[in-house]
Amino acid sequence: MTTPSSETVSRQQIFDTASRSLRPFEPLRPGHVSMYVCGATPQSSPHIGHLRSGVAFDIVRRWFTAQGYDVAFVRNVTDIDDKILDKAEANGRPWWEWVSTYEREFTRAYNTLGVLPPSVEPRATGHVTQMVDYMNRLIERGFAYESEGSVYFDVDAWVRAEGSDYGAISGNRVEDMEQGETETRGKRGSRDFALWKAAKPGEPSWPTPWGDGRPGWHLECSAMSTWYLGSAFDIHGGGLDLQFPHHENEQAQSHAAGDEFATYWMHNHWVTMSGEKMSKSLGNVVAIDNMLELVRPVELRYYLGSAHYRSVLEYSPAALQEAAAGYRRIEDFVARCATPEPTTWTEEFAAALFDDFGVPKALAEIHNAVREGNKALAAGETERAGEIAGQVRAMTAVLGIDPGQWSEGASTSDAAEAALDVLVRAELDRRAEARAAKDWAAADDVRDRLTAAGIDVTDTPDGPQWALKP
Repeated sequence: MTTPSSETVSRQQIFDTASRSLRPFEPLRPGHVSMYVCGATPQSSPHIGHLRSGVAFDIVRRWFTAQGYDVAFVRNVTDIDDKILDKAEANGRPWWEWVSTYEREFTRAYNTLGVLPPSVEPRATGHVTQMVDYMNRLIERGFAYESEGSVYFDVDAWVRAEGSDYGAISGNRVEDMEQGETETRGKRGSRDFALWKAAKPGEPSWPTPWGDGRPGWHLECSAMSTWYLGSAFDIHGGGLDLQFPHHENEQAQSHAAGDEFATYWMHNHWVTMSGEKMSKSLGNVVAIDNMLELVRPVELRYYLGSAHYRSVLEYSPAALQEAAAGYRRIEDFVARCATPEPTTWTEEFAAALFDDFGVPKALAEIHNAVREGNKALAAGETERAGEIAGQVRAMTAVLGIDPGQWSEGASTSDAAEAALDVLVRAELDRRAEARAAKDWAAADDVRDRLTAAGIDVTDTPDGPQWALKP
């Protein structure tokens, strides 16, 4: 494996949420990148809002890997929390069965969209020992206390401490912060948050020196990230909605315990519908399986990764179909060049990703290359077109949408459908050229051939669409 050059290292910029600034990326260990990304809380089926985070950080990981970094990528599973327990009880199912069922759904969704598996995917319930150690350290330092079998983080004590940076990630004023925890029994201060929750009748619990109970939400991520990546690691990522209270409290308890913790904080923005964050509570969720009835997995991945990770992605059926059509233009070009081997990316593509993983500009460079390649094909310059197609494959591979890789991994039926789509669209392109030249007879011949082959063509404002006759 090649290692990144000093020039490559110095060029990478990351927008760090904690400092609200673009910062040059300097890994703690040369040639290595350590990343922790908050993963699923499997209480129900995943929707495209969840998968956007998976795709966004998969692209970050792939770009580092493509430059020669050895990437340790940890993505956790929160397999115990109030919502999981409530939903399992409401449905008359054991909590562990409920969470396992939906954890498998998340894994299937990640795999379907080509999100690489993490280096390790730890579960909260498997790391109680590490959480106990963390709580002992915090109590010894005076930043946590036990009360009635629960353990709380003392926010006011940490705010008063030298070097405290509470509020840096969210930008909130301490006096305005509300933890949103319903259990307030035994707290010294209203802003304190639970590290450990005392057991309630009928709930699952684990033994600790302070009594049986279960983990608090924030503690688990500090314990797991530092257990696998060390007391200091490069990047902590997650959705924008995790800035407060989750990530704010993670950093607070970790720094209070004496860990340097994350050097860079990255947050992806939401998928919205009609301007509102996609969430189950709003009832505006688009399930993954429903989406895959509209577009292929690679087209959905293209769509979810097409906006800058820090920008809102506003969902609409039209936007999804536009993205799918954009991907097919790339796919068609590569197929017409007989899918050459990937070579390397262009300088413009690299510059886009060095600038805080600017996927929109990177995609624009890919489409510029496709246009140049199609011109070369039209001029009979097949060798030049093949060179461009090799670059296109290299660039799309970094984004996880390489047509060659997706066709290799497709099932026989998927591959046949993709091949048929390429052939039909080539015919439709010839029909469009004939119509532009007012050669109506040639245009009608194309349509007649497709009709005879059992293919219906419908002209729409977005261009001709085809489907197999029922």
